[in-house]
Formats: sequence, C-alpha cells, structure tokens
Amino acid sequence: MKVAALYDVHGMPWALEAVLRELGGERFDGVVFGGDLVAGPFPVETLALARSVPDATFVRGNAEREPDERLVAKLGAAECDEQRRWPATVAIDGVLYCHATPESDEVIITDASSDEKIAALLEGVDARLVVGGHTHMQQQRGAYVNAGSVGMPYEGEVAAFWLVVDDGEPSFRRTGFDVDAAIDTLSASDWPGAAGFVEENLRRAVTRDEAVAVFGG
Repeated sequence: MKVAALYDVHGMPWALEAVLRELGGERFDGVVFGGDLVAGPFPVETLALARSVPDATFVRGNAEREPDERLVAKLGAAECDEQRRWPATVAIDGVLYCHATPESDEVIITDASSDEKIAALLEGVDARLVVGGHTHMQQQRGAYVNAGSVGMPYEGEVAAFWLVVDDGEPSFRRTGFDVDAAIDTLSASDWPGAAGFVEENLRRAVTRDEAVAVFGG
C-alpha cells in the first residue's frame, strides 16, 4: 500500500497545491493529512484543497485541538468543532500516523533527541512504523519517522517537505512551489504574522540547527 503523508501545512495553499499536483502523477492508495493543516495565513483555501483529495484521512494536531480566535472566525465554529473530533492516531497498513507521538500531539522530537527517549515514547506501540511531525524536520529514527512540513519546514530550503510510505517503507520527498506568488499574496494579506513569516520562512529558510536550538530534544 502506498500512502502520502502530508504534515504541518499550516495554511499555505501554494505549497499544498504543488504537492497535490505532484501526487497526481503517481498512483497512491491514500493520503494522510497529519495535523496542523490550516493554522496559518490562508486556512479557507488550504482546507478546500485538502477536502478536494478523494478519501483523504485527517489526523488532529495541536492546532486543531486548540484553534485560535482567527481560525474560528475564518472557518466557523462548526468546522473547528469537526476538526477537534479528528482522530489523534490512524492506523493504515500496519503504520501508525499521529501528529507528534501516539500519546501526545506536542512532544518534541528533533535531531537532538536521544534514541532512548524515542524508544520510550514508542514502547508498547503495535505498529511496524510510526509517522509523526510537529517539529517540521524530516528524520528517521528506527521505527519513528518525521514526515517534515509542507508549509513551514525547518530544512534550510524553501520548499514543501513530505513523506511517502510504500508497503511500510518511508521515503522523503521535497517539492518546489511558487514562492514569489506566496510572498506577494501574503504581503498584501490581513494575516497578523505575514511580515514575519515572509522574512523568516520565504525570503530565507529556517535551518534544522536553528530549530533545534529553539526546540531542544
């Protein structure tokens, strides 16, 4: 079974649209949106793109669990309530998809996390692979894989980062998107975080080392 895992889109429709276009050139048995899908500049447009994917599976992230006031105003209370009810974990073909870890959508796993910590977090989990995200950087640590971030990666490169799981085997993907269009539209938007996001995530790229210095392990 071949599944695309799209995590941490964070309301960036340009990045998601580019990934979905790439998905259209391959055969996939499923698409999993792994949480923190719409929390960001353009939630309505991002949600519409995600809903356009036939039979997509949605996993709840911390941003769906606790939407901010702007997100509720943009999407409506009913939609936000529905997103709160998305499952915290989904099992597909022996692979467990969660936002961060099976027990929490906020646990930090980075390059600085010890193997012992990761093993303890997965203790008792019955899955051949666990796919998480939350910290926006791709990595594989034994049976744990971080899918990366479609909309706000910490990889030192401005692109969309995502994951393919083919018969239980993960492979990392990277997709370019129209960064200039994103900058122009964001700069003219009413999103309070637009200026900072453009400078920190689109005109340059946050590196893994910078993210680890903030998150720790």
